[in-house]
Amino acid sequence: MTSKITINLTDSRKVKPKEESLAFGRHFTDHMFITDYVKGIGWQNSRIVPYAPITLDPAAIVFHYGQTVFEGLKAYRAKDNSIRLFRPEENFKRLNRSLDRLCMPQIDEIDALESLLELLKVEQDWVPTLEGTSLYIRPFVIATEAFLGVAPATTYQFYIILSPVGSYYEEGIHPIKILVENEFVRAVKGGTGSAKTAGNYASALKAQETASAQGYSQVMWLDGIERKYIEEVGSMNIFFKIDGEVITPEINGSILEGITRKSIIELLAHWGTPVTERKVSMEELALAHASGKLEEVFGTGTAAVISPVGELNWNGTIMNVNEGITGELSKKLYDTLTKIQLGDETDSLNWVTELSSSYVNM
Repeated sequence: MTSKITINLTDSRKVKPKEESLAFGRHFTDHMFITDYVKGIGWQNSRIVPYAPITLDPAAIVFHYGQTVFEGLKAYRAKDNSIRLFRPEENFKRLNRSLDRLCMPQIDEIDALESLLELLKVEQDWVPTLEGTSLYIRPFVIATEAFLGVAPATTYQFYIILSPVGSYYEEGIHPIKILVENEFVRAVKGGTGSAKTAGNYASALKAQETASAQGYSQVMWLDGIERKYIEEVGSMNIFFKIDGEVITPEINGSILEGITRKSIIELLAHWGTPVTERKVSMEELALAHASGKLEEVFGTGTAAVISPVGELNWNGTIMNVNEGITGELSKKLYDTLTKIQLGDETDSLNWVTELSSSYVNM
């Protein structure tokens, strides 16, 4: 794929937004990567072109039957001016798992990473330098065949677009408030909850709208069968520190397997801190809170890294966590991950891919 990438640079560069006022996902760079798939031929015509609207037939399958998956990762600017990616190979592995679930063609993970590095080479000046900022990377695949029959498409496109971003939450690293959802469900085992596909997020918007109207940043989802066990938060996996034990809901077929989640579990193990993956019920959480044993709650995800939780609302019962203050473990995890990402701490677990020094400032 990378050896055959054609590059068509724009003649009209955008004015970059001020780094101190960057929002999340509002600005986009000058170029994007595209490659096409045709059944029986495979992926072809890989190219980096000026960022522009996509033209598709109104009957394209992506519009009608939702054959689309995506990923999210970030590029960071280190103090030595290098550009660093955090575990990008895990994102492309997960993209392939999502593609498989949606009956879409697999990508070559190594070629995909090399294609991303080529795009970053072109767009390196868009990686911001201000603390707390980064370049968000959105790979996605869509079904492009014009056909109204319910069947997997025969043609697809794989894109990578880039967006300079600030903090995902206005609160930053400060604790957020979460509403436990009791009416709607996100996914059930056997569904598409473990895939990063658009429909999962569209179906979550109603609950998020209700939560936002009540002043809550996110929704916490319960299982779709018993409405009893905690699964995940809208854009994050979730962790609890109860009486000294770190617990996170186990992967069960309806929970998205987060790369940051995986990294937190591995980092805690590296530190010798016990962490358990198992079912966690709201009743257990409420009892832990009532007894004073609920010490910390935090979400994990690429966009926010670590999001401490200061308040949970379950059926009108308010559970304040750690007096609304960021917990010691949450802060340590956030500091460690961000320092590894930025090159301020030794990457002893070999998580970082650095853009070759020969690329930077070419």
